[in-house]
Amino acid sequence: MAYDADVIVIGAGLAGLAATAELVDAGRKVILLDQEPEQSLGGQAHWSFGGLFLVNSPEQRRLRIRDSHELAWQDWLGTAGFDRPEDHWPRKWAEAYVDFAAGEKRSWLHRQGVRFFPVVGWAERGGYDATGHGNSVPRFHITWGTGPGLVAPFERRVRAGVARGLVDLRFRHRVNGLSRSAGSVDTVSGEILEPDDMERGRPSSREVTGAFELRAQAVIVTSGGIGGNHDLVRANWPERLGKPPERMLSGVPAHVDGKMLGITEAAGGRIINRDRMWHYTEGIDNWNPIWPKHGIRILSGPSPLWLDARGKRLPVPLFPGFDTLGTLEHIMKTGHDHTWFVLTQKIIEKEFTLSGSEQNPDLTGKSIRDVLGRARAGAPGPVQAFMDRGADFIVERSLTDLARRMNELTKEPLIDEAALRREIVARDREIANSFTKDLQVTAMRGARKYVGDRLIRTAAPHRLLDPKAGPLIAVRLNILTRKTLGGLETDLSSRVLAEGGEPLPGVYAAGEVAGFGGGGVHGYRSLEGTFLGGCLFSGRTAGRAAAKAVS
Repeated sequence: MAYDADVIVIGAGLAGLAATAELVDAGRKVILLDQEPEQSLGGQAHWSFGGLFLVNSPEQRRLRIRDSHELAWQDWLGTAGFDRPEDHWPRKWAEAYVDFAAGEKRSWLHRQGVRFFPVVGWAERGGYDATGHGNSVPRFHITWGTGPGLVAPFERRVRAGVARGLVDLRFRHRVNGLSRSAGSVDTVSGEILEPDDMERGRPSSREVTGAFELRAQAVIVTSGGIGGNHDLVRANWPERLGKPPERMLSGVPAHVDGKMLGITEAAGGRIINRDRMWHYTEGIDNWNPIWPKHGIRILSGPSPLWLDARGKRLPVPLFPGFDTLGTLEHIMKTGHDHTWFVLTQKIIEKEFTLSGSEQNPDLTGKSIRDVLGRARAGAPGPVQAFMDRGADFIVERSLTDLARRMNELTKEPLIDEAALRREIVARDREIANSFTKDLQVTAMRGARKYVGDRLIRTAAPHRLLDPKAGPLIAVRLNILTRKTLGGLETDLSSRVLAEGGEPLPGVYAAGEVAGFGGGGVHGYRSLEGTFLGGCLFSGRTAGRAAAKAVS
């Protein structure tokens, strides 16, 4: 029987583009399918901040950061917490990925034109012991151009494949099934949706205009995760994180629904680690939403006071930027879905960054002048827009007015002004001395010993109730869905495995649908900057392996 292509790739996000680019380099003919319009090419990577996990990079060395493969592997193991029999392949993928991040990753990207912002960020700092969760050193490298800047070279390679007649881009093709016509899975079927010029990220039409059936020697699934499907998120919610939130914001568009996971499972693939997932605790309602329940994450420095719904400080080391899932677990045990940041104008001007390419027009637009403008007085423009228009932001001169408005914003008036004042005054007393028992104050001072944090990320410690630092600001924080850490189990060639552990003939998977490799390369937690890199590494691996397998 005739084939329509050598390989069919399902999903035109970053992993799909990376896989297709490798297939083009090998001279293979590819059909790249995606249910969304062409303007959504690049998937979720387009919306990202463009952060990448690199080890012992030139950017780190310039900032006197001493990193090593051994230290990174120690951090990965302490963070992942691999403890299940099905962690066999995820652990092998983790070893391979840390080798990649400490080896050719940067030079491979650099050859394709990818460049990095010179200041390395310090995400997921952990705050436990040396073998526990977190990055021991700053490793978060921001792509110059953010997400779009990272997508661009892979899109160029794919479009060059189109020009050579090797790639057939078929948008508005929604896959409903994988099947066999011979010994391996070689048939992809589904529905053709009507054309739609809807803006990237906004819900597109689901009007069906036809059907399709395509055949190839191999199929690579790169369809993403489940973050836009709140019902599926709740169905897979782990008991260790408590009861699922009643209200969640979405960090991804609604079409990130996880349906290809079920379709591939029905074809014989095995899904592992369904209960491992990554959601942020610093989500805010987007005042200018693109997709339903659109939330934005605050990337905060270490200084804001983090309070639960009743105004009690979160326990050590649950400070901003230290342990995302540890914070989520604590929040869900409080019986409420929201928490609060309380801070000052002085802190917000230096420490608040919003995640996402569209929230960082200076970095996304590669404008050196605008980036230097961040040093000027006042909050960055996107942050100021949320202060002016965001439903979750409260700005007041007095603590009395701040507490009153915090209570007005929630279903129940849970904040006691007197108790809140005691928390803040106690914290402020610790600032007046060079000694302290408050570990958040210690963390703030420690952060400023790193030149990157001192220059652009951490405000000089000061009293929250100092009028010169005001006004006071409270931000209601919500749970924001984001990444699927489990997925299709794959071997080191990205081949999808069946229940018996043998490869499912003809099927490969990469990116979030494969838990970014192996079915869960991150284990229980992530070191951050590893999601985009996981798409690239697993997509590259799948493309190269499939190219070798087809005749």
